[in-house]
This record gives sequence, structure tokens and C-alpha cells, in this order.
Amino acid sequence: MRILLTNDDGINAPGLYVLEKIAAQLSDDIWICAPSEEQSGAGHSLTLTRPVRMRQHAEKRFSVTGTPTDSVTMGLRKALPGPPDLILSGVNRGANLGDDVTYSGTVSAALEGALAGIRSIALSQVPSREDLGDGVDFAAAEAWGAKVLRPLLDQPFAPRTLVNVNFPALPADAVKGIRVVRQGFHDYARGSVVEGRDPRGFPYYWFGLHGIEHTPGHNTDLEAIAEGYVAVTPLQLDLTHDASLQALAQRFA
Repeated sequence: MRILLTNDDGINAPGLYVLEKIAAQLSDDIWICAPSEEQSGAGHSLTLTRPVRMRQHAEKRFSVTGTPTDSVTMGLRKALPGPPDLILSGVNRGANLGDDVTYSGTVSAALEGALAGIRSIALSQVPSREDLGDGVDFAAAEAWGAKVLRPLLDQPFAPRTLVNVNFPALPADAVKGIRVVRQGFHDYARGSVVEGRDPRGFPYYWFGLHGIEHTPGHNTDLEAIAEGYVAVTPLQLDLTHDASLQALAQRFA
């Protein structure tokens, strides 16, 4: 089984090395094509206004001066000798839960793989409030990664779908298990914008990643993580709101 690894934290991110360890439990044909620099929050963006460059660091290891979407595209079209059987994106340093999947470069890399018809899975490690930046503990992801992936290898994926996996901020032996849940949603009205001034006296604004309230349902990724479970969520690329089609069609009849 040929596996392509990518991420949005960059080619040197600790989570990518964790993903290599996880993938090595599944195959010995592992390829890497990841952004050369961190691309968190890039979403499903594609670089169109400047050239993209690809650098080979070692056998089967490449970086791309672009987004996670660019990295998957270059991996499939230029780096790999043939299409992979599986694309794994992550392990992200931070949660990708609820509405955040629309911003996530990690999830979007898997989305690009799904568009190409390849089984694709995004993996993210939820950090504790104390362990941020380089202090994020990936122990839960490292211990539970292969346990989550193996059942998905033989599971048929519907066309244009992917799976989003989040690991709770717990020691590996404290994780309660795995739950398959739907996507939750956040209350972004409670998000933060940090204002400051640069050394020249001009104002700047920094979007905060904290202070956003979430509204878990009875069976969402947010609730599963809060209760100490690995959250597994199938996502689809079709954003059409079917319930509105008939009402809108009547408006234009």
C-alpha cells in the first residue's frame, strides 16, 4: 500500500514525524509532500499568483512552497511515481473540530485527495490549555492513530468524501475509546481579535484562537473530544443545502 503524507504545519513539524510513525505501522511505501512553511488556516486555497517550487530532501520526501492543496497536487502529479492508495494529512498541532474544518489546511489537504478519488483522512491532536506551540503532546495520536486507521482501510468511502479524526488532549492510556460522530458548530460571535501597535506606532490585529464558545449536540465531534474520546467524522464535499432547492426554485419560477 502506497501512502502519501502531508500536513499544513510544514515539512519539519513534529506532528508529521508522528504521522510517519503511524503510517509505518501500515506500510513501508511512504511518501511525503508537505508545505515548506506552516500554512495553518490556509483552507482549500491554491497558489495561482506566483510559481510553486518543489524541493526533494531525501528519497520519497519533498516540500512545496505553497499550501496543503498545492502539496497534494504536486505529490500526485510530480513527486510520486503513481497514485497512492491512501492520503494522510496531519497530525495537526491543534484541533480541527466543528466549523473549523472550513479553515483547516489539514482537512483541505485530505479534501483535495478525495477530489482526486483517493481514500483520504485528516488527523489532528487537540492540545491542552497548558500545552501550546511546540509543547503540544502527541501521545494520544501516536498511540491511537493506527487503531483508528486500520478499520478505515477496508471501509468503502463514498465518492467525494473524507474522514476527519481528532485525538483528545489526554495521556494515551486515559483515552476512553473511539466515537463516530457528526460535525459540531461553534459560536464565532465570542471569538477574539487581539489589537496591538507595532514599533512604528501603527495598529495591527491578530485573530485569537481562544475564547470561542462551542455548542455541542448529543453526538458531535466537540462533545466526543470533551468527554475524552477520539472523534471520527465523515465529511462530504457537496455543500448543497438540498432542503432549500425547491423553495429557491419557486422564487425564480
